[in-house]
Amino acid sequence: MAVTKKAVTKKTAAKKTLKASTAVKSDVAKYADFEPYQTKKGEEYMGEAQLAHFREILLAWKRGLMEEVDRTVHHMKDEVTNFPDPNDRATQEEEFSLELRTRDRERKLIKKIDESLEQIDNEEYGYCEACGVEIGIRRLEARPTATMCIDCKTLEEIKEKQTRI
Repeated sequence: MAVTKKAVTKKTAAKKTLKASTAVKSDVAKYADFEPYQTKKGEEYMGEAQLAHFREILLAWKRGLMEEVDRTVHHMKDEVTNFPDPNDRATQEEEFSLELRTRDRERKLIKKIDESLEQIDNEEYGYCEACGVEIGIRRLEARPTATMCIDCKTLEEIKEKQTRI
């Protein structure tokens, strides 16, 4: 019985590890392929190696977003057609509008990436702007532009929800 329980526990742990490594890549995976950072025993939080790791992630993410912007510009120049059918024109306009809204969100994200890179340069990256505590490696890998620890962000979201009601 103990052997079976151990095997099940190992399987569950393996699944959790797989889920964690998949979740870590969720936001950035489209643009930046990276391995989760393996902390070394006694390593200082946000030391040179960790800052270099996050700089690489942020730069790859930014580079990918900039490539998307270029693709959009070329796509919109190449695809401009004056369709005789009003429905076709409306469909094209809607597609362009949706694409432009997406690029606008990405433009704002690029600004956040630049701010994070600036924080890395100033050695302020990885600490909560509200309480000053460490944000955490895994949270930053999931969302490299995070500026708040999970507790402060949760409180902020609860307050936002209450003000909307």
